[in-house]
Amino acid sequence: MGAIERNGFRFVPEYSVSHQNGAIHVYNKNRFIEEIKFEFSGDFPELDQIEDLVDQYCNKREI
Repeated sequence: MGAIERNGFRFVPEYSVSHQNGAIHVYNKNRFIEEIKFEFSGDFPELDQIEDLVDQYCNKREI
């Protein structure tokens, strides 16, 4: 699962299968901005779940 780019922001997902949680690291101009934490079930998070979280983040911040 690779990074997602939106309007100059880069969203890099990372996750732990054993802990069933993850985070999306948000960067702007190669500078770390914040971390979006999430939980999932199964072997890995669904791409739709990651994209929904990124969409929510962007909409909330009008990115």
